[in-house]
Amino acid sequence: MSGDGEAKFWLEPELQLARNYRYSRQQLKEIESLIEDHYNELVRAWQRHFGS
Repeated sequence: MSGDGEAKFWLEPELQLARNYRYSRQQLKEIESLIEDHYNELVRAWQRHFGS
């Protein structure tokens, strides 16, 4: 991945790309895979920070 792009993914109700700026399809697949691997951790961190 690079620092030149930006992507936003919705985690709920299901993992979905919301916005992409300058990432290739392959890079987005890699990012999505990382999110899937850490999905529960990401959701828990969000809930701890913002409340459930």
